[in-house]
Amino acid sequence: MQIGPHLVQPPVVLAPMAGITNAPFRTLCREFSGGKGLFVSEMITTRALVERNEKTMQLIHFDESEKPRSIQLYGVDPATVGKAVRMIAEEDLADHIDLNFGCPVPKVTRKGGGSALPFKRPLLRAILREAVSGAGDLPVTMKMRKGIDDDHITYLDAGRIAVEEGVTSIALHGRTAAQHYGGTADWSAIARLKEHVPEIPVLGNGDIWSASDALRMVRETGCDGVVVGRGCLGRPWLFADLVAAFEGRTEDIARPSLREVAEVMVRHATLLGEWIGDESRGVIDFRKHVAWYLKGFAVGSEMRKRLAITSSLSELRSGLDELDLDQPWPTGADGPRGRTSGNNRVVLPDGWLKDPYDCAGVGEDAELSTSGG
Repeated sequence: MQIGPHLVQPPVVLAPMAGITNAPFRTLCREFSGGKGLFVSEMITTRALVERNEKTMQLIHFDESEKPRSIQLYGVDPATVGKAVRMIAEEDLADHIDLNFGCPVPKVTRKGGGSALPFKRPLLRAILREAVSGAGDLPVTMKMRKGIDDDHITYLDAGRIAVEEGVTSIALHGRTAAQHYGGTADWSAIARLKEHVPEIPVLGNGDIWSASDALRMVRETGCDGVVVGRGCLGRPWLFADLVAAFEGRTEDIARPSLREVAEVMVRHATLLGEWIGDESRGVIDFRKHVAWYLKGFAVGSEMRKRLAITSSLSELRSGLDELDLDQPWPTGADGPRGRTSGNNRVVLPDGWLKDPYDCAGVGEDAELSTSGG
C-alpha cells in the first residue's frame, strides 16, 4: 500500500489510541513486526501543538528507528489545523500526517470535533484543504467513522470530499459515533467506501482481534489495508502475526507462554519508565495494561489487583515470578479487549444537526488545549 512516497508493506497500521500508542508501545509493536507496517502517534491537538504545549511536544517525539514518523492531528478550526500542519512540515517533525475524524469521546464531539465533524461538509472540506496545502510533500490521510448515528451517516460524502481535496488514503471504522465500541463493526460499509472512492487506498478498522480477522476483512471488503486498535492491547506480538499472515505464513502465529508474556510486560514497563524519565511513573502508567496482557491466563483476582498497583520494576517482576509461568497460551484469549460500550448519546454542540452546511460558531475557541485524546 502506498501512502504518498511511503510503501507500507504489509498494509498494516497501528491505530492511534489515547494513552496507549506512545513511543514505548510503538517500539514494542514495531519490534514484533520487524519494522514493517505504519505506527501512528497518539492524537495530537492542533492548538496544543501550535502553542508548543510541553506534554504535546513530548508526545510527538519519535525514536530514531521510527520510519516513517506518523502523527495524528485533531482539530476543528481550519486556520489552526493549517498552522499545525505547516509547523510539522517546516520543522521536519513527521513524515506523514493523519487527521482524526473518528474519535467518539464526549470532550471531543461536544466541540464539534472527531466523529462529529464530517457532518459539517464545508468545514470538513476547509480543514482538509488547509491541511493538504500546508503539508507540502507530506502525505495527508484521514480516519473516520460511518457517521454520528444511523440517522446521520456521513462516510460516503466525506470520502468523496477527501478525494477532491487531495487526501492520500482513508481509514474507516465500521461503527457510528453512537456505537462507540459496542456491537459489531459494519464491514460492509468499508466495502461500499472502497467502491465509492477507488482512486485512493481505503483501510478497514474495527473488530480485528487476530491476523485471520485482518485477512478476512481484506477478502470480504476489498480494502487495501487494515488499521488495528484494541486488538493489540496487551498483544503487541499481533503485529508479528499480521506480517506473517500477509506474507502467506499463516502457520506462524504467536502463542506465547505466560513466561514470555511476563517478559514483554516487564520490557513494556521499562520502556515507559525510560521514556517518561522516571521508573515509578513508568510502572504506574503501565498498570492499565496488566489486565490486557493477562487475559485468559489462570491468575487469581488478588494477584491481578496486586500487579495492577505496582510502583516499581522490582515489584512488578517479583509479582510475575509468583505466577505459574509455564502456562501455555490460553484458548479463546484473542477476543475483545478494551472499551465495549455502545448505544451512547453523542454529545454535540447545540444545534449541530440542524444543517450540515451551517458551520457558524465553529472556530479557534472550539480547539482543545491538550493532546492525547
